[in-house]
Amino acid sequence: MISFAMSDPRHKLILLPPNRVWRTYPGGATLDRLAGVAEPRDSSMAEDWIGSVTSSTIPGREHLREGVSQVIVGGERRDLRELVEADPDYFLGAAHVARYGTAPMLLVKFLDSAVRLHFQVHPSRDFARRFLNSPLGKTEAYHVLGVREGVTEPYAYLGFQHPPTPAQLKEWIETQDVAALERCFEKIPVQPGDTLLIPGGFPHALGEGVFMIEIQEPTDFAVRYEFERAGYVLPEAARFMGRGIDFGLSMIDFTAYPRAVIDRNHRCEPTRIRSLGAHSWQDQLIGPANTPCFRVHKTHLREAVTKAEGGFYIGIVTEGACTATVGGETFQLKRYDKFFCPAGLGGVHFEPQGNAAILECLPPL
Repeated sequence: MISFAMSDPRHKLILLPPNRVWRTYPGGATLDRLAGVAEPRDSSMAEDWIGSVTSSTIPGREHLREGVSQVIVGGERRDLRELVEADPDYFLGAAHVARYGTAPMLLVKFLDSAVRLHFQVHPSRDFARRFLNSPLGKTEAYHVLGVREGVTEPYAYLGFQHPPTPAQLKEWIETQDVAALERCFEKIPVQPGDTLLIPGGFPHALGEGVFMIEIQEPTDFAVRYEFERAGYVLPEAARFMGRGIDFGLSMIDFTAYPRAVIDRNHRCEPTRIRSLGAHSWQDQLIGPANTPCFRVHKTHLREAVTKAEGGFYIGIVTEGACTATVGGETFQLKRYDKFFCPAGLGGVHFEPQGNAAILECLPPL
């Protein structure tokens, strides 16, 4: 018998209020505006971790247990990790639990950059298994939502277009020759609606002024080989994951990736996967052919639709507004509202107000 300390949270849609997390770069004014803050401003609370059971691992802040979502279900505030662990078959699905246990196998974030982020790299899954005693690395994807006013050429750095030798890169890191580091890249243009895939091992950095959804493997592994951004200097433990520079260098893919290769292999174009009515449909943005790590779909609503995903997912309204009805309850969802749909909930009835779109972030098959 499963026991919940409060009322039974099952058979309900789970709403996801803001879950801000401290980061090593400034941003978040857009997130302040979404939360209705009277005077939005950039700060170190530059990310919102959405439907997360993953803890942030910023050195010196581990005791704060940042990252795990406190959610609203049945009008009550609950800890999402505790809910999932109390009944993983319901929340994640029996097939998922049989394969992966109680790990949701994805982490979703809002990220709002005020400055270009650090040059960094995350481990691939293979690297993590061999050297970090982890079955997961940190492959990730960007789905761009917006660009700040005044930013005329939004961009990301993704993979080396002009790779250095490991010895050169080591010297530039040790001397913090940022100009030399930046010359390894060409700017990859981004616009709202773009989806980019960043495999583990790819050196990268997000440009300033970009508001996006990040979908990733649920770890906080990162090697940052640029040590200072916007006046904040990374402590040594946060540079190479508590290890030395040679460990950080061993994680990096030094292959040359021309922009044409990035556009062809890492810019994910939508593919229609099913019709949901006379005028509504669902696209796949990221599927198993792109990565085995997670999936991303986008539903375009032009009429009332009842649908299920065959498992749990995290939904984010990215365009318009809609209502969601399930279990006798109706929820009004506006743009950028987020929700967690448990595997055992079944179909949810969505009714758009005009046109609406929902981004669905799903675990691997």
